[in-house]
Amino acid sequence: MELTLLGTGTPEGLPRPGCPCAACAVSVGPRSRAATSLLVDGALLLDLTPGAVPAGARAGHSLAGVRQVLLTHPHDGPPVELPPGLPAAGRVPDGRELAVISGHRVRAVPMDAPGTGYEVTGPDGSRLLYLPPGGAPAGTAGTAGQRPYDMVLVDVLGRPEALARLRASGAAGPTTDVIAVHLDHDVPPGRELERRCAAAGARAVPDGTTVTVGEYHALPTLPRRTLVLGGARSGKSVEAERRLAGFPEVEYVATGGTRDGDAEWAARVGLHRERRPASWRTVETCELAPLLVEGGPPLLIDCLALWLTDAMDRAGAWDDAVWAAQGQKELRERVAELVAAVRATRRTVVAVSNEVGSGVVPATASGRRFRDELGRLNSLVAGECEHVLLVVAGQAVALKD
Repeated sequence: MELTLLGTGTPEGLPRPGCPCAACAVSVGPRSRAATSLLVDGALLLDLTPGAVPAGARAGHSLAGVRQVLLTHPHDGPPVELPPGLPAAGRVPDGRELAVISGHRVRAVPMDAPGTGYEVTGPDGSRLLYLPPGGAPAGTAGTAGQRPYDMVLVDVLGRPEALARLRASGAAGPTTDVIAVHLDHDVPPGRELERRCAAAGARAVPDGTTVTVGEYHALPTLPRRTLVLGGARSGKSVEAERRLAGFPEVEYVATGGTRDGDAEWAARVGLHRERRPASWRTVETCELAPLLVEGGPPLLIDCLALWLTDAMDRAGAWDDAVWAAQGQKELRERVAELVAAVRATRRTVVAVSNEVGSGVVPATASGRRFRDELGRLNSLVAGECEHVLLVVAGQAVALKD
C-alpha cells in the first residue's frame, strides 16, 4: 500500500494566514505545510483540502483515479470546491466498515473529540491508522487479535497521549512507523520539530512525501538515559515530561516530598500533577538506586537537586565539623551508588537537575558547598547519559547527543 502525504499541517495550514508568530515566520518554502490530506494508492483520498489537485501533481500523482473521498473532521470555513471527476466527500459512521472498489477496506474508529479516525487495510494486507487533528481513540483501540498497525498517522505533538493509548493497547508496536501529521505553529520547524518527534518515537516528513506502508523504516533513536538541566523556571520539567508523553506508562519520581504547612510548595506540586497524564504513577522518594536497578516502565526523576539536598541532610553536610569528619565521605559514597545505578539501569530514564554553576557565588559556606556538590553530581550523571539537554528560557539545547 502506497501513501502520499499531500499535506501534513493543521486545517489552517502552516504558516497560519495572518499569524505573526516566530514559527509561522520561518515556515516558508519547504518548511510550509498544507492541511493534512492523504492519497492511498491513488484510489482513496482521506480529507479533501484546498489545493489537493496541484499538491498531488507536485508529488507526481493524479487524483483522476480516486474512487472514494472520506473526511475525518468538521471542515470550518468556506466549502472546499470538489475538483471535477472526484466523488462526493463523506464520512463513515463510527464502527462501520466500507469496502472500496480498489480493494481497500476502511473501518471508522470512534474518537474522544469531534472527528473520525480511519483504519485502512490494503489489498496486500498492510494496515494503517489515520487519526483526525486533536483526536485520540475513544476507549481502547485494540487490534482484536491482529498484529499492530504497520503505520500510524497521528497528531503526535498536539495529542501525545493518543499515541500512548495505541501503544498501551498493542495497536502500535515497536516496528510501527509513526508519522506526525496536523503539525501546527506550536513547534518551530527544523531541528526542534525533529527532536520533539523523535522523543515520541515518531517522524515528520515534508508535504508530498510518498511512503510504502509496511516497508521497513529505521525508527528514531531514543536515548535510554537523558539528563535535562536548567535554571529556575527555565522549562526543564516541561521538557522532561514532554520526552515521555508518548509512553503508555511512566513512573514519576518526585524527590521533593511534601512540606507540611507550606501552601506555596503544595501549589507547585499540584500544578506538576495536573500537567502529567493520568496514566503516570507518582512515587515520592529519594531512594533512587533501587528504582533504577529494578525493571519497569520509564522513570522520570524530578529532580536531582532535591535528591542531593536530602543526601546532604543525611550526611550532616551543613555542619563543618561533621562534614570534615565523615559527612563528605558518606555523601561521596551515596553519590557513587546513584551514579553506578544510572550506569547499570535497563530502564528508560529522564532525570531533571538544576544548573547552578552560572549564577552568583553563594554568600554562605553551606550554599557554596551545595553548589559545588550539585555541579559534581550533574557532571557524573551526565557522563552516564546518552543525551544531555540544557533548557534556557524554554529552549532546549543539546549538550550531548
